[in-house]
Amino acid sequence: MQKTDILLRELSEDGILRLTLNDAKRRNALSEAMLTELGTAFAEAGDNPDVRVIILAANGPAFCAGHDLKEMTAGRAGPDRGRAYFTKVMAQCSGVMQGIVGCPKPVIAEVTGIATAAGCQLVASCDLAVAADTAQFSTPGVHIGLFCSTPMVALSRNVSAKHAMKMLLTGDMTSAARAAEIGLINRAVAPDGLQDTTLEMARKIASKSSMTLSTGKRAFYAQREMSLSAAYDFASTVMVDNMLARDAEEGIGAFVEKRAPQWQDA
Repeated sequence: MQKTDILLRELSEDGILRLTLNDAKRRNALSEAMLTELGTAFAEAGDNPDVRVIILAANGPAFCAGHDLKEMTAGRAGPDRGRAYFTKVMAQCSGVMQGIVGCPKPVIAEVTGIATAAGCQLVASCDLAVAADTAQFSTPGVHIGLFCSTPMVALSRNVSAKHAMKMLLTGDMTSAARAAEIGLINRAVAPDGLQDTTLEMARKIASKSSMTLSTGKRAFYAQREMSLSAAYDFASTVMVDNMLARDAEEGIGAFVEKRAPQWQDA
């Protein structure tokens, strides 16, 4: 296991990388240091052929409380009242969120406690999410005069407009059960079964061809920004290329021959 002060990394033999936010004293806030660690971890995982699936978890009572407001307040000290600093931090955070979406490996959020503001954005940016039924989610910026505009990007791409706007305009907490109903997470489970549930999902995904998974993830996020006709044209091209891949040939052959496929991840 590779360990840093605020982000733990553990790679299992079956290719599941567990990243654990480990700054419980600051409620796993997305400080500059945490953003740097996460950005590096996802970039390295994307390039590592031994990594097949990533689980993003957290230690402590909060999954992630969003940006570190003490750091943000200190950033106001400059003559520009913090404009350059805030611009840098928002760009860094947006880069991490896009890095999760762009990572070729599926990412599953394993959520305990609360996920607020950019912490809620972090959950929404992951491909899948499982939460303890005691977890809660919110975009509470309106309470402090700061609309959660960047969390809004990920949130509005996961839940319908009216559900997203309710969270953004009221800042109210959303229960795990309700988060599952509106599509922010996949499942809410008992806390003592959370890790097993997430691991079961990760192992199921890890057993597939990593080439197929990366092809599908990339295509999924690309096509949903297109018009219907453009999406079908794009997806058809992806399907043709996928059909010509070795793993598709092997997988189809294995299905016809009623045997287990032997993936080459190519």
